[in-house]
Amino acid sequence: MTHIPGIVITGASGRMGQMLIKTVTDSDQARLVGVVERAGHDWIGQDVGMAMGGQALGVTVTDDPLEAFAQAQAVIDFTAPEATLEFAALAAQARCVHVIGTTGMTDEQIAALEPAARHAVIVRAGNMSLGVNLLVQLTKKVAAALDEDFDIEVIEGHHHHKVDAPSGTALMLGEAAAEGRGVKLADVADRGRDGITGARKRGDIGFHAIRGGDIVGEHDVLFAAPGERIVLRHLATDRAIFARGALKAALWGQGKSPGQYDMVDVLGL
Repeated sequence: MTHIPGIVITGASGRMGQMLIKTVTDSDQARLVGVVERAGHDWIGQDVGMAMGGQALGVTVTDDPLEAFAQAQAVIDFTAPEATLEFAALAAQARCVHVIGTTGMTDEQIAALEPAARHAVIVRAGNMSLGVNLLVQLTKKVAAALDEDFDIEVIEGHHHHKVDAPSGTALMLGEAAAEGRGVKLADVADRGRDGITGARKRGDIGFHAIRGGDIVGEHDVLFAAPGERIVLRHLATDRAIFARGALKAALWGQGKSPGQYDMVDVLGL
């Protein structure tokens, strides 16, 4: 049993945290060895299974991430950018694979992961699902095949609790479209329109965010030209797909050389 990688889940009480805990405990390829919550949270000191309203799992919720990471071979982290940066340094210290599903990170925060990546494996992606990562590759290929007569718009929808916009997945898709066209997304992104904005600028990549109800994740990439439209779409109906992808990344990272990777590497795309 000890040869099976031990996994720590951060942000245990969140929707993704609880889904990750269930995914790991249901797996015969990994062990749940720790769960982390912020200091002062009601779950601290409780068995995580009981805190989730089920049977005891024998794992106590802690607010000491380094102690938890020291017992693990991987950390799966869907939290907030500031917390993720702290976890990255601690995971590198413990030489754990750090799987990051946190969205809303700035370019500066992403760059700040580099010191940790010199000592440990980091797998970071705005979306962990196989379908979305295939969509990213398709977006890049279609964008490369079409000229600027085709306007590109990325439309995403999520539940009303989501705090960042555009979603990490939408930005992945935008980056893929920009890469396909040989431009930098920062130079062509149009992330908000309101009022008299003037005509759409040729070559821009537009973003639109929908928030409502319990939408798990919906992403469309629209290529629109006079007389025709191409729409690439991915619909997620169960966030378990993200948890399964994250666990796959944690297992894939075992034995890899330190560095930053993404789901394209994990899935061999």
